Amino acid sequence: MCLILLGYKVSRQYPLIFAANRDEFFLRPTQPMHAWKSPPFLIAGKDLKQGGTWFGVHRNGTFAALTNFRDPGAVQQDAPSRGEIIVDFLESGQPPLIYFKKFKEKARAYNGFNLIFGDLKNLFWYSNKEKPIKSTEPETIEPGIHGLSNKFLDTPWPKVASGKKALEQQIASTITPESLFSILKDRTFPDDTLLPDTGVGLEWERILSPLFIQSPTYGTRSSTVMLINQQGKITLVERTWNPEDSLKFTDCQFSITP
Repeated sequence: MCLILLGYKVSRQYPLIFAANRDEFFLRPTQPMHAWKSPPFLIAGKDLKQGGTWFGVHRNGTFAALTNFRDPGAVQQDAPSRGEIIVDFLESGQPPLIYFKKFKEKARAYNGFNLIFGDLKNLFWYSNKEKPIKSTEPETIEPGIHGLSNKFLDTPWPKVASGKKALEQQIASTITPESLFSILKDRTFPDDTLLPDTGVGLEWERILSPLFIQSPTYGTRSSTVMLINQQGKITLVERTWNPEDSLKFTDCQFSITP
């Protein structure tokens, strides 16, 4: 994914509100969100090129989401696929911090990434890139409204700042999947003076700057909304887009099973 918005323990109705866009080249083969046969109990989309995913939920209520860290000068061509991280974590069945003790030994082998992982009670963020405060451990995500793109958690890129503001306003009103998809489909371009310089050039900084990205070859491929209520019922809705801007829906509702 390239944009994740979180409302964590700020809504009585939904203690966890998750809304995200996955941006990718249109030619990269992808399977929409579905229940996997192997590993079982996993609900996720699938990258058919490498076999991993960008977001997944286990029926026990554990979930994980990943964004790439944009640093083109540091890309290793022979690095393993970052999409396998989510599958490995959810398949392990281990609590987040127990899993991470083993995972951190190989985290540096991957190209730069951000990982949000956990459950309704305990949620964590980790990046394998150097952070302002150096740490090799995941950081606890505190209750509040958070945003993540291709830098660090809550780095105030224009799309992150506007997405967080829109989510805050929506939480004060009525939360529905449709209202969150409206936020995710914002195609507003910020002023050039607000754009980050991540090494991809000004033209691409502009293309990548809206919440919803459009270009002939690369753009927002899917939007995902997950709502978890007080009783542990999870609502998942995915919209899959294509260059012609048509879409299809994948809806899934289930209760957490320990």
